[in-house]
Amino acid sequence: MDISEFFEPADLSYTPESSGLIRMGDKITAFLIPGQFPDYHDADIVLIGVKEDRNAFNNEGCALAPDYVRKHLYNLFPGSFEPKIVDLGNIKAGFQVSDTYFALSSVIAEMLEKNIFPVIIGGSQDLTYANYQAYQSLGQIINIVSIDSMFDLGSSENEVTSRSFLSNIILHQPNYLFNYANLGYQTYFVDQEALKLMKNLMFDTYRLGLLRENLEEAEPVVRNADLITVDVSSVRSSDAPGNANGTPNGFYGEEICQIIRYAGLSDKLTSIGFYETNPQYDRNGQTAQLVAQMIWYFVEGFYNRPNDFPFKNDEDYIRYRVAITDHKEELTFFKSKKTDRWWMEIPLQSEMRIKYQRHYLVPCSYQDYQTACTNDIPDRWWMVYQKLM
Repeated sequence: MDISEFFEPADLSYTPESSGLIRMGDKITAFLIPGQFPDYHDADIVLIGVKEDRNAFNNEGCALAPDYVRKHLYNLFPGSFEPKIVDLGNIKAGFQVSDTYFALSSVIAEMLEKNIFPVIIGGSQDLTYANYQAYQSLGQIINIVSIDSMFDLGSSENEVTSRSFLSNIILHQPNYLFNYANLGYQTYFVDQEALKLMKNLMFDTYRLGLLRENLEEAEPVVRNADLITVDVSSVRSSDAPGNANGTPNGFYGEEICQIIRYAGLSDKLTSIGFYETNPQYDRNGQTAQLVAQMIWYFVEGFYNRPNDFPFKNDEDYIRYRVAITDHKEELTFFKSKKTDRWWMEIPLQSEMRIKYQRHYLVPCSYQDYQTACTNDIPDRWWMVYQKLM
């Protein structure tokens, strides 16, 4: 597929803030000149701008974000990694929003097939729906993690918008969603019926206050994701003013960067998108800078991936078996010798293991192991067990 027809050059004149020093922009091969579309086949990561906001909820103007984010990303210093990043430019807005979705989905599917990691810079968060559709072409059952102050369920009768895309993903047929998890929801923004629905669907939801008490609780959730979608309004407006839907409460800038670094370190994650940044509401480019720094932390984590997903080599793990009273099978945990990260195994027959090979080993925490040792089955284990049974 010739994906170049979907793109236009980024509107960016990259000029380092000081001469003689190597910046991220010097390490990124970018589509900046018409007719000079870059070769991406040897890239580890591609940046994809999407200037689309026609289905944004009360945040028109977020389509302008990609080039503003680039300006700040390109001027950051690279870390102790040698990035192979290609910036493909911006996907042209289609005649209809569905045309933009098709273009984005096609490009992401192309990258996934080539084992290249796509980083999407939106644009409105309904683009997550197009990201999800890319996995359909691969026939891959996936987990989605949304970092958001609400669930974006909307109404099933509505078109896809930044406030209803999750409903469309849940109802989409054929369905390739195994699990959805929300990080950072704020209860006063969430209908109680929506909370009941999440529980009935056995999806994972984590309140903002819980995560801020122990941010490491987000790590196994993020490590279990195939796709992550980030709404910048999940960050408090004092740290990220560039969003018409910003509110006083949310993650601090350094907290969201830590979560995104966890994402970069995950061997399982295969795509991530950053949405809803609106330069029209920003102050001194503060929000665009924060998103640029999130991407930097993701890249830093990506190039430090430990490659310790348990399918690799059993000798790299310590296996723990825990007997639970009145439970016929022992619970099996794995601890990586390299990183001290934990997984727990859901017992499945061999034919089911083939279908759910990315899901029956569940990232967990040491606390989950401690829970099992007190003769109690961790909630995280039960949730996945019920889905697989």
